[in-house]
Amino acid sequence: MRYLPLNSHDRQAMLATVGVATIDDLFIDIPQEARLSGPIHDLPMHAPEMSVERHMKKLAGQNLVAGEVPFFMGAGAYRHHVPASVDHLIQRGEFLTAYTPYQPEIAQGTLQMLFEFQTQVARLLGVDVANASMYDGSTACWEAIGMARRITKRATALLSSGLHPHYVGVAKTMARFTGDALVHSAPTLTADTDIDALIAQIDKNTSCVVVQYPDILGRVGDLTALAQATQAAGALLIAVVTEPVALGALRSPGEMGADIVVGEGQSLGVGLQFGGPYVGLFGCKQKYVRQMPGRLCGETVDAEGKRGYVLTLSTREQHIRREKATSNICTNSGLCALAFSIHMTLLGEKGLRSLAEINHAMAVTAADRLAQVPGVSVLNDSFFNEFTLVLPKDARAIVRELADRQILGGVSLGRLYPEEAALSNGLIVAVTETATHEDIEAFAAALQEVLA
Repeated sequence: MRYLPLNSHDRQAMLATVGVATIDDLFIDIPQEARLSGPIHDLPMHAPEMSVERHMKKLAGQNLVAGEVPFFMGAGAYRHHVPASVDHLIQRGEFLTAYTPYQPEIAQGTLQMLFEFQTQVARLLGVDVANASMYDGSTACWEAIGMARRITKRATALLSSGLHPHYVGVAKTMARFTGDALVHSAPTLTADTDIDALIAQIDKNTSCVVVQYPDILGRVGDLTALAQATQAAGALLIAVVTEPVALGALRSPGEMGADIVVGEGQSLGVGLQFGGPYVGLFGCKQKYVRQMPGRLCGETVDAEGKRGYVLTLSTREQHIRREKATSNICTNSGLCALAFSIHMTLLGEKGLRSLAEINHAMAVTAADRLAQVPGVSVLNDSFFNEFTLVLPKDARAIVRELADRQILGGVSLGRLYPEEAALSNGLIVAVTETATHEDIEAFAAALQEVLA
């Protein structure tokens, strides 16, 4: 195929068609302060390819690589070991494609994979049915809020203070265009969750209550009473799970009565990649399935009685009128869903429970050891593989000093809540199966050194 680039006449014709004068006009919605003017700092101009390659490697060398230093960062994105077989299998020619397979003509193999993914997600979340269409956990959370509005005909959502602030940010962005009212406040550095406070706020205008499990500070609460109070008021309980490995050890939100359970599946199969791609999880009770966003694959039989798979529900903008669609932002994330499904299959139920037990045991070891550092206390009474440390000074500076000592020691609450001075001494620490006892000891020693 010949490559025929556009000439200036072509570009002007295209710009005139969309009603703008210059290419810069296409980016007018991006704030000026977020735009780069001039060349990238310290990047050589017009240099040979090998020189640029060497320069870029030098820049990359300034990063601390997660797998090369003790790593305790989490807060919604977790480093777990992904078996090499996962990457090998998803790169087979049958699976690896740039095409987003959402059309009815997609292959039976792809449909079966999505069906298996849905089945695993439904069992993991403890719900009747799950779909296979979410970008990531944050957008899945928003989709659930929108779904609750359609079901209850109400538009006020109570967001737990323990909900990840980035998820809150996504919901606020979307709510600007839908008119939903979001009630939310920042968390406090206490061991208790805000479940009682949420119950007290529920009223006749509440469409849903959104609670993270475990929450942003790592606290684990029983959602049963919250589910009962929410449903008694005619609203829905939405549970958000950012660490699916936790459900290998904890009661699932669905078992505790949640109407909709969403989450982020990155921990299983996808790997930690600092920005994606991730894969959203979405499940609900059977009675709400027709308001579920995205697509749902089902099992059936053909005219000859042979088993087959079909897109059972797919009320997306590609299939019906945009204003009638249950979602205009969902996707397939097919390759990530496949990686999740393969990893889950390799683990099996027993393997997932074992993985969860290892995570929790290592986290308990780390919490006990870090609590011995003078001036440091552990906030949580309960946690899975993530907990919050309360330090004697601003955690943002401590994280920086730990990084200077080759320790990636967690996510500071000051970074997540820059406007909340009361949270600045909080440090979220995640401990997975990838951490060793030597890593924990190195973390504790470095923390004691920087706090001295």
